[in-house]
Amino acid sequence: MSDPIDEPIKQAAEELDSPSPDDKGQHAGRRDSGDLEDRDYTNPNRYWFESTACPLIAGTFGPMASAFSICALSSSWRVYIPPGGTVNNGTTIDDPKWLLAINAISLALALIANGSLLLNMAHRLRFSIAQPITIVGFTVSSGLLIADIIALSISHNYQLPSSSPAYTAAHHALTSAFYYAIMAAGIYLIIALLMCLTVYGAWKGHYARQFNLTTSQRTLMLQTMSFFTYLLLGALVFSHIEEWEYLDAVYWADVTLLTVGLGDYSPTKHTARSLFFPYAIGGIVILGLVVGSIRSLVLERGQKKISARMMEKKRLRAVNSVGNGKQRMRISRFQTIKFVESYTHAAQRREQEFKAMRRVQECAERDRKWVALAVSTTAAFVLWLAGSAIFHVAEREQHWTYFQTMYFTYTCLLTIGYGDFTPTSNSSKAFFVLWSLLAVPTLTILISDMGDTVVQLFSNFTVWIGSLTVLPSEQGIRSAMRNAWDSLTATHPSHHKHHDAHPGGVSQTEGANADDSAAQHMSMTDRIADRMAKHLEAEELEDALAAEQHGETLERDIHFYNFLLARETQRMMKDLNASPPKRYEWGEWEYFLKLMANDADAYDINGEKIVPEELRLPETREEWKRKHVDHRWSWLSRASPLMGNKSETEWILERLGACLEKELRESRLLPYRTREEKRRPPVSMGDMIRRGRKKQQEDDSP
Repeated sequence: MSDPIDEPIKQAAEELDSPSPDDKGQHAGRRDSGDLEDRDYTNPNRYWFESTACPLIAGTFGPMASAFSICALSSSWRVYIPPGGTVNNGTTIDDPKWLLAINAISLALALIANGSLLLNMAHRLRFSIAQPITIVGFTVSSGLLIADIIALSISHNYQLPSSSPAYTAAHHALTSAFYYAIMAAGIYLIIALLMCLTVYGAWKGHYARQFNLTTSQRTLMLQTMSFFTYLLLGALVFSHIEEWEYLDAVYWADVTLLTVGLGDYSPTKHTARSLFFPYAIGGIVILGLVVGSIRSLVLERGQKKISARMMEKKRLRAVNSVGNGKQRMRISRFQTIKFVESYTHAAQRREQEFKAMRRVQECAERDRKWVALAVSTTAAFVLWLAGSAIFHVAEREQHWTYFQTMYFTYTCLLTIGYGDFTPTSNSSKAFFVLWSLLAVPTLTILISDMGDTVVQLFSNFTVWIGSLTVLPSEQGIRSAMRNAWDSLTATHPSHHKHHDAHPGGVSQTEGANADDSAAQHMSMTDRIADRMAKHLEAEELEDALAAEQHGETLERDIHFYNFLLARETQRMMKDLNASPPKRYEWGEWEYFLKLMANDADAYDINGEKIVPEELRLPETREEWKRKHVDHRWSWLSRASPLMGNKSETEWILERLGACLEKELRESRLLPYRTREEKRRPPVSMGDMIRRGRKKQQEDDSP
């Protein structure tokens, strides 16, 4: 006996996507789009990094580097310190004219490069034109700044007359502008290298020569530009009102907008305090938009790509763990599931494959969350500890110990800002601006990852404690304790025996016979009939019974099938925007696949193994590809609906829509076809009628 849903999904999808002569171009475009999505899903992570992450990093840090270039151009690079004085009350030394000219050219080229990158992201400038401008602009800007830095670093008294009081090294210091130039040059060079990776990947054909970015990702660069423009203009206004040095005002604006509030600089005049109200709230709002876009970048693309790769690796590991007579499948290091391969019914094998793939999916998603948390936590610790080391060196005149710098950076990262330790040197003030801005995306990603793991565990633990104490559940304390113990021991192999349960309650044991297959068939048919019955009213069922008695069933079943497709599409639209995306049970998949498989005449072979031999990789990938280009579809294959960029709801909706479209095209030809030429749909009202009679007999029986 063949399984009622044993038509492979792969063949059903190909049937549904095969174009008719009237719609060939439309369906070909649909297949091409699907192929691109499949390639995008299975591409290695490095391709995603080159095609998406690199442009976004450039779009985020490009405006930052240009802002630092403006800071480097706004003030002199050297200062004269009188005897007994400090850096804060020194006298600036005018820079050479050629240095100012080179800095101005560097800034202009960087602005052109940023503009080219922005137009490319907005699809206003072609990739082949924009990228050379961007790469050359950032590279030359970095080179010019590096040349200036080297010229002033070779000798402390470069182009200073020997009669100048600042000629001796003891009376000479570098300002914050010099250190802003160093940071700008480094960022320009890194961005140029990243964009070279993007161009190289596009040239090799790994992805299209355009940026595949979402709306929020495209606006990230605009939001970053807005934030730095707002910060620099605000610093300019407050520096004039409070009579601060401009770079000190930039440091104050950074501390203010990031809500650190160290207190070493604060408005003292009435005008400045009045302007502070709108300036602070406006900057915090813009910063919130930037944080939201960064989080969108991580959630929309990064997490999906990482999850896809981890699930593919775990799927291959699980498939390859089966063999040599084993009846175990290793999902992870601590999770193993058991199965029975000597089945005669295809649906039983399919259910086991489905449940095994679900375990792979859940395990990959769990591992992805904890790996992401480990990476973001490591990045936060590196930012904290490395920043502490740099502040320890930069503030050596204050004799800060490394522990004190750790304390200082910790309070700043958490935006506590006691103010008992504040940076005073020119180098530490400039570095603090860069360091605090780097903390924004780092902590944003860390908090997001904690919300999916640690915070979720704590929330579940709190609810469980409440169920044992002040808020007991309906099942009682003993049931709550037992459920907690089951969840803790759920990773043991003995808790994942797929032969314990299956559709209809048929025991999956060695040597399943024809009676078991028949029971399996009827059980699945009953469940499908029950779901179909929910779409009909009592009057419609009575009409169906009347048609059944007169033998007029084919036309009725065709219209009923079209009606089911439309109603199920309407019902599933409610699940389309569910968060998190809805995952359907095996019984629901049975039903939907039955609706889709209306035209396939191939079927699975009863008695096949749980993991088909075609999926068990041989020694080389090339040999496997040559031998199994068109292997039999399996829930554990890459063609599985559980693998891909689309959610399960999207996958099902597309197929149901294609089925409905095909049926509507077919309905135009129904009046011209004989009864023998008309295709019988995969579901019928007769199934519901038989199910209803069976239930009535069960109710009438004592």
